[in-house]
Amino acid sequence: MAVTIEELYRNYGILADAKPEDLGQHKYAYQVILDGVKGGPKEKRLAAQFIPKFFSSFPELADAAINAQLDLCEDEDVSIRRQAIKELPRFAAGENIVRVADILTQLLQTDDSAEFSQVNTALVSIFKMDAKATLRGLFSQILQGEDIVRERAIKFLSIKLKTLPEDTMTKEVEDYVFTETKKVLEDVTGEEFVLLMRILMALKGLQTVNGRQQLVELVVEQAFLEQALNPADPDTVDRLLQCTRQALPLFSKNVHSSRFVTYFCDHVLPNLSTLTSPVAELDIQQEVLKLLAEMSPFCGDMEKVEANLLMLFEKLLEFMPLPPEAEGENGENTMSEEPKLQFSYVECLLFSFHQLGKKLPDFLIDKINAERLKDFKIRLQYFARGLQVYIRQLRVALQGKTGDALKTDENKIKVVALKITNNINVLIKDLFHNPPSYKSTVTLSWRPVQKAEAVALKRPSGEEMGTGSTMKKLLSPPLPRRNARQIYNPPSGKYSATIGNFTNGEDLSTRNS
Repeated sequence: MAVTIEELYRNYGILADAKPEDLGQHKYAYQVILDGVKGGPKEKRLAAQFIPKFFSSFPELADAAINAQLDLCEDEDVSIRRQAIKELPRFAAGENIVRVADILTQLLQTDDSAEFSQVNTALVSIFKMDAKATLRGLFSQILQGEDIVRERAIKFLSIKLKTLPEDTMTKEVEDYVFTETKKVLEDVTGEEFVLLMRILMALKGLQTVNGRQQLVELVVEQAFLEQALNPADPDTVDRLLQCTRQALPLFSKNVHSSRFVTYFCDHVLPNLSTLTSPVAELDIQQEVLKLLAEMSPFCGDMEKVEANLLMLFEKLLEFMPLPPEAEGENGENTMSEEPKLQFSYVECLLFSFHQLGKKLPDFLIDKINAERLKDFKIRLQYFARGLQVYIRQLRVALQGKTGDALKTDENKIKVVALKITNNINVLIKDLFHNPPSYKSTVTLSWRPVQKAEAVALKRPSGEEMGTGSTMKKLLSPPLPRRNARQIYNPPSGKYSATIGNFTNGEDLSTRNS
């Protein structure tokens, strides 16, 4: 026979009026309240409130009480579910905390937004009671639960852990998070890996040099840097990109990027043109070269510097053509098409070469034979002269434009193109020193625009560039013909004067992407 509202209130009154030391004598009254979960909606809502109130007084009925409340958490009526979930933290005492955390983690799979919020609130509240026990329940579901529960539990941790107070996130708790997360990382998707790294990077104990080094080692394992790269496999390429992106904020003058830089030079650059992009719209070559440029200031393995520089040197030659011959033997024009250069690629390669060159400043003199060095300088010279023309055109096109005028898509492209060409110009000037210099600093073009850089847009007069230019056209312009060739003469203006510094040893985590 179903329990009525009147019976629930009567037995609640018995328990409420009893002295604490006498509550255990009224087991029957509590059993009536437990039976309320078999009643109608009103009885269930009352049971959801009454069961947790006297739960601690009847340890022999603990399992029955938790199961009864769990039945209410799974009720078809969303209002009953929400009430039951709200009261769940009251069961979280002693050994029951792990079980409650496990139940709440499973409840994260709900599609009801209010209910989902209630589950989140309940989980946070039991975290403050016993963080480690709560984590045991969460990680149990992450490691063994359904996919949707695993996904939402990881997201919960990535968002909530960093908001918990220090007295909750003790060293013991952080150590537990690190240990369990390493277990999860043994089999993860790309999205899960990013979220798990976010969890670990937020741990206070891993903010030290040793802590960041531990994280780098974790990423190295995930990136499979001990294996050769299969450039035709988009999943393998994606894994390397994801891991490298996660490692970037960890590198500093004390936490080196050497293993990643060396892997890129040994396995990625030789296969640059055959890499299969994991995302159709992604310029995979550009992405790879940008990552290499970001890492290069923190490469500290001197044993690998020479080999890495040699690979960068070879790759630069591929993107820097020799001046074309204007006429053939019979006087006819042999040029069917003017050579083009990927300025954005060259910026990355030159920057990486420049950063590693600081560690081996005599590389071009001692490690490159005279003939090859002459060839390299001819290519630099030819490109540098064309670069000056292009910089002037860009400055003219952007002259006097401020505010909203610079926010149009075309002008944004031109601003980026100007940053790229300025950077290349500065780096080439360093390499033309005798001996080559590696003292200049530049801000990579994808870094945020500094306000002061607007000043650099005011420069010489001349015809404005056509308004139909595209990014590809801007960043891969034709270079001048050989018959217009002059001896390289560094420009008198300091085009990079207003560009911010990107100094060797600067911690990436302190800079905006």
